[in-house]
Amino acid sequence: MTAQTLYGVEQILAEELKHIGAQDIQIANRAVSFSGDKALLYKANLCLHTALRILVPIHSFKVTDEQSLYTQIKAMPWEDYLDVKNTLAIGCVLATDRFHHSRFLEQKTKDAIVDRFREKYRRRPSVELRQPDLRVHLYIKDDSCLVSLDSSGESLHKRGYRQETNLAPINEVLAAALIKLSHWDKKTPLIDPMCGSGTLLTEAALIAAQIPPGSFKSIFGFEKWKDFDADIWEQVYDEAMDGIKDSELPLILGGEISKNVARKAQKNILEANLGKYIQIKNIAFQDFLPPENHSGGMLIMNPPYGERMDKEEDIKAFYKEIGDVLKTNWKGYQAWIITSNLKAIKRLGLRPSQKLKVYNGSLACSFSQYELYEGSR
Repeated sequence: MTAQTLYGVEQILAEELKHIGAQDIQIANRAVSFSGDKALLYKANLCLHTALRILVPIHSFKVTDEQSLYTQIKAMPWEDYLDVKNTLAIGCVLATDRFHHSRFLEQKTKDAIVDRFREKYRRRPSVELRQPDLRVHLYIKDDSCLVSLDSSGESLHKRGYRQETNLAPINEVLAAALIKLSHWDKKTPLIDPMCGSGTLLTEAALIAAQIPPGSFKSIFGFEKWKDFDADIWEQVYDEAMDGIKDSELPLILGGEISKNVARKAQKNILEANLGKYIQIKNIAFQDFLPPENHSGGMLIMNPPYGERMDKEEDIKAFYKEIGDVLKTNWKGYQAWIITSNLKAIKRLGLRPSQKLKVYNGSLACSFSQYELYEGSR
């Protein structure tokens, strides 16, 4: 199987896979391959925080042109996976100079599958892009085509708890990855003083309480498959839910300057059933002070990158202010900041102890760690 993920998150995903019992784990670019049984397939979809999709390969072959793709796809026993009354969707990713239009190859693949059904049964499955019964995934690298089934259905980052968002919300998988990359110990306070719609805080609570991130989803792709085993799925689900440890979570706290956005965050947190673990303050970052009775903890921040600010000086001044506030108010804490604005982050006036490269959507970002020492180092 292959678990797809975001750039820079592959090692974290490999560790998650090892933790749930996967074998033969191998890291690739934005993906980790592994092996396991049907129960592990179900568990991977339910429990992995940093996977986007779990693909199950069913066939591979050499491909020379569009016609050879059509012929070999048509020769596959699609009736083993699909009935004429079912719906399907095709996705294609190219890593080759041989082909240039993935949409055209998706069309050829669809034609091959429906032509096989039409010749065999005089009826054909129909295409449904939103919620198909079967998602077929092609990966063509050089002259090799790997055909997989997408067991996840809708992308796993769409957990299901986030009902309301603000501008440029962070992807849930990226948020979970940032929490894990920070090596937060799940004992000290975790604070996001610019929390937006609360995604970082929610993902932190899911990780700390060992709540399966897939437990909010209404249905996975594999539940529509012909070989779906409801008994195995029920056992996997019950075991995962029995593993929740939510009795003693550390303080998880967010600040948000906009009253409207803070309200959205609160709504999302309640939707995720995490209201008793996460606190939201409607407060500006500059006025946000560390919680009393705590000598330190972890700050994780996703400040504006400046794309929607009028002047470059504005964003640089804003980052300088962030640095000043961190140095003044948050001594004894560890801060992690993600941003795509590499000029502005230099205005923090802090030296990073670690810098990691990640992507927020299409934006290459730095995820930097700062130790906020009491006095001089």
